[in-house]
Amino acid sequence: MTSVPTVDAPAGGAAYPPPMLFIGGQWLDGAGRDISPVRNPATGEAVGALVHATADDLEQALAAADAAFGPWRRTSAFERGGIIRRAAALLRERVEAIAAITTLEQGKPLHEARGEILAAADVFDWFAEEGRRAYGRVVPSRAPEQLRYLVLRQPVGPVAAFSPWNIPALIPARKIAASLAAGCTCIIKPAEETPGTCLQLARALDDAGLPAGVLNVVTGVPATISQTLVASARIRKLSFTGSTAVGRQLGALAGGAIKRMTLELGGHAPVLVFADADIDAAVDQLVAFKYRNAGQVCIAPTRFYVQRQVHDRFVARFAAAAAALAVGDGRRPGVQMGPLANPRRIEAMRTLVDDAVAAGAERVCGGRIDGPGNFWAPTVLADVPDAARIMREEPFGPVAVTAPFDSVDEAIARANQLPFGLAAYAWTGSIRTAHRLSEEVESGMLAINNTAITFAETPFGGVKDSGYGSEGGSEGLEGYLDTKLVSLAGT
Repeated sequence: MTSVPTVDAPAGGAAYPPPMLFIGGQWLDGAGRDISPVRNPATGEAVGALVHATADDLEQALAAADAAFGPWRRTSAFERGGIIRRAAALLRERVEAIAAITTLEQGKPLHEARGEILAAADVFDWFAEEGRRAYGRVVPSRAPEQLRYLVLRQPVGPVAAFSPWNIPALIPARKIAASLAAGCTCIIKPAEETPGTCLQLARALDDAGLPAGVLNVVTGVPATISQTLVASARIRKLSFTGSTAVGRQLGALAGGAIKRMTLELGGHAPVLVFADADIDAAVDQLVAFKYRNAGQVCIAPTRFYVQRQVHDRFVARFAAAAAALAVGDGRRPGVQMGPLANPRRIEAMRTLVDDAVAAGAERVCGGRIDGPGNFWAPTVLADVPDAARIMREEPFGPVAVTAPFDSVDEAIARANQLPFGLAAYAWTGSIRTAHRLSEEVESGMLAINNTAITFAETPFGGVKDSGYGSEGGSEGLEGYLDTKLVSLAGT
């Protein structure tokens, strides 16, 4: 076994939590289990550890979720919501300590981590209330004196959820809160790079009075955990956020067992900037949104198609704003962009940028930052040809690529030319153009003249190879509910 020391967080924060599993209401440490280091991507140093759940641990988690499902589904939505709301309040009280943990393991600046924890609390509050609105209905009968038709909404059953490393609080919060509010139990596997943040969500729910077994957190080898959970007949629903490739694999496993799924997969978000747009407003919002979390966001604007008349002006302003961003350790004051998650991401940026430049693109700014940590400066590539790999492969990093277009038809065609369809953005002063984009751009989410597309009350999901189903909003609850028709005859 490997011993990994804890590392103190910034002043006002907390030490990185000890490695734990949360199963059946019990906190289990690494004793007798394999552990591996959790590293700070800003320094490469070990800050904590990840417990590798054993086969017995996974069986216990499945048994706990299965046993807790009956009592939890019979708990009133009002009472379930009260527990979830208390957990939301605890997250807000603990925001500084949890944000410090998030920054240590994921690298994002502390102000971004704080915002994410507060957004997770908002999600808890939203679903606590929305669970009380899982209404059924009465269908008018053809023979009302004999029959009454009732449509009931009922929890689907125990849920297996899988979350990624880039948004370690908000994404698990969506899955946990929706499943619990619907009356389901949940087993969640956070990413091996960022287990600490998700465990703090579980800690808040445990402290809020969540019954044992309703939520279980397991960590370790992804393939082992996913294969075990997906194969179990006790799991009735899967929720996965991650790459399209892994989503396909899980989908194949789930299809064989006829399990319901919500999939939020890869994206490659297009941005259409028209000549009649407010260029300064577009640059201000898009730079902030593009380089948030070092571009490691599935809805990050990436392919910038800019109408030819304003292309060069847009690129110059965008690149100047990007180059001015302060890059560094997310714990330091004033830092606006932190590191990439791991050295693999650095190599991916290098490969994609070099390929684009070789294909004829202009590197306007950005590149590798020498020194410790996984740092890559905000990058802008201009006049990138469609043949470049980065126009087809999601960079998932701080690289923006631009290309000019001439007409609305061309802009829409280029926005839709990839198999992805998660998020898209557009800037225009024409309501006619905005209406047309709303109808014809193929994406699960489209923001026009803004970047505000992800809130607790709004549906979050994609189309095509970006997945199906929604997380967030009333649609987010739907994925955890079955529909039952009851035909009731009097006697």
